Amino acid sequence: MPAIDVPQPEFMNDEEISIFADAVGKFYQQHAPEKRVLQWRENGQVERDFWREAGQAGLLGVSVPVEYGGHGGDFRHDMVVIDQQGKHGVEGFAASLHNTVILPYLVRHGTEEQKKKYLPKLVSGELVSAIAMTEPGVGSDLQSITTTALKDGNGYRINGAKTYISNGQTADFIVVVAKTDPNERAKGISLMLLETEGAEGFQRGKKLDKIGLDAADTSELFFDDVFVPAENVLGGVEGKGFYQLMGELPQERLIIAMGAMNGIEKALEVTLDYVKSRKAFGQTIWDFQNTQFVLADLKARGTAARVFVNDCIARHLKGELDVATACMAKYWVTELQGEVVDKCLQFHGGAGYINDYPIARMYRDSRITRIFGGSNEVMKMVIARSM
Repeated sequence: MPAIDVPQPEFMNDEEISIFADAVGKFYQQHAPEKRVLQWRENGQVERDFWREAGQAGLLGVSVPVEYGGHGGDFRHDMVVIDQQGKHGVEGFAASLHNTVILPYLVRHGTEEQKKKYLPKLVSGELVSAIAMTEPGVGSDLQSITTTALKDGNGYRINGAKTYISNGQTADFIVVVAKTDPNERAKGISLMLLETEGAEGFQRGKKLDKIGLDAADTSELFFDDVFVPAENVLGGVEGKGFYQLMGELPQERLIIAMGAMNGIEKALEVTLDYVKSRKAFGQTIWDFQNTQFVLADLKARGTAARVFVNDCIARHLKGELDVATACMAKYWVTELQGEVVDKCLQFHGGAGYINDYPIARMYRDSRITRIFGGSNEVMKMVIARSM
């Protein structure tokens, strides 16, 4: 019996979804065994071959329309890829970033030419994506970015630096957030599509040494007069970038909440297994009333969080998930994840501090969820403005 036992929501009661979940699970079992994932952690990134394998198996671009090389699914199929990844411990593979954050920019905002040119390669794994938003000294305030993309003949020259870029070492297709009009704030931002191969002036910085997410590469990126043709402005019109970003943030924040929810469930499962087998003072750790009370509290709140997340997913599938509710989900569930993982680690005693135990890696990995996708302080600001 799972640690959090909530009935499967109605929107997932679909035989085709169940068959797809089985296929995705089998792919992860066969192509991402523990030994391979351990190698990713040691290397600090997932090798490109795995992206191509995932593309061939149909795990990339699952909700991209068929006419652009995709699989014609919907958000539920994206969920399956993410959920199965968590269940099989496939660390570092940025499927959620690729499938549910970056590809939707092209699907929803790209020109017909941009969709036809890039989406098939992104679906096959020939291209791996990243989005370059954050800059040194500029966190969640995207309107204050200083990277520019200024007109030069039949295109633009990108100049600036980005940091904390997920997939930064691996990606060869990057959506660059830049100012096409440095005198404007939101209205001056455009999203530039850059293929890195042969791009003069583009340089990857060092792979950043993080406290968690060891298998996921995160990097600095530098742009020194990098040329992109005029047709590489997302949507074909300057000044739409900030609004394109804001339009996709509810889904991104829901994805973060979903990942945090999966983390809560996993932490409770491994901890229940541990406390029921580990003995101290002549009895199992589970036999102590304190253990039962703490874990009962975490299960109760985790159950409430799962019901809330499922409701947010149902709203999103109907196109009804508003910005404030997505922020509430991201804020509340990631905060709960931090508390759950911390208390679960405590029940492991000294073992909880050893990276060989999953709870130790969960502790390190979970910390970032309160920061990326907009810090939780920013989430509170957005929620307050809706009141």
